Amino acid sequence: RDVVLLKLVGMNPVVVHGGGPQINSALNRVGKVSEFVQGMRVTDPETMEVVEWVLCGEVQGDLVQMINSFGGHAVGLTGKDGSLIKARRMKLQDTNDPNVYHDIGQVGLIEEINPSLVQALEQDHFIPVISPIGMGEDGLAYNINADTAAAKLAEALHAEKLILLTDVRGLLQDPRDEETLIHVVHTYEVPGLVARGIISGGMIPKMECCVDAIAGGVERVHILDGRIPHSILIELLSDRGIGTMLQQEK
Repeated sequence: RDVVLLKLVGMNPVVVHGGGPQINSALNRVGKVSEFVQGMRVTDPETMEVVEWVLCGEVQGDLVQMINSFGGHAVGLTGKDGSLIKARRMKLQDTNDPNVYHDIGQVGLIEEINPSLVQALEQDHFIPVISPIGMGEDGLAYNINADTAAAKLAEALHAEKLILLTDVRGLLQDPRDEETLIHVVHTYEVPGLVARGIISGGMIPKMECCVDAIAGGVERVHILDGRIPHSILIELLSDRGIGTMLQQEK
């Protein structure tokens, strides 16, 4: 509903989604046992097939249907469409030996974003809903981290804002106390927050994406709790907001 409203008032929202829990559930249903290297899932061709039909079918289909049911005009895309996301195979550096790299299959790094198809849809009153699947020069599909895909696409579109919806309030001084929410973070503060352990675990790559997006020209990045009703509108339309906003110091 919030995305539809943003479109109605003249903004151009673009939705990029992940689907980790749904992928895990689908792999369990088909009896596929996943192998992990340094926390990264080894994505062999069989796993990649499941990833594609879950992201590009189930999750994307549900999002498109919901947006359309609330009066929007959503169109589902993958990174393959219009050469939107060109990718290459990720080589995972060993944490113990920097000279050793692990092949984890069809997990990709973004080489190039071609936003022309997304821009054409925006100009024609549509809301793009994008599954983060890239295409390599080798003809293989690659699974891309959704936060990374959203950040790179925001850069390519010269977006004013990047909004990451999560299941936490934002960045907390004390992860056990939501009252310690940090409302504003400047990019130069991020290394210090990592060193102090305030940014840790899965929040580290998320914040790295945020910093990269701002370095690439995005004005503001917001990390919000997507479980809070209308969190997008509250954050964008109120003075203080309810999540963490990352910006570059003027």
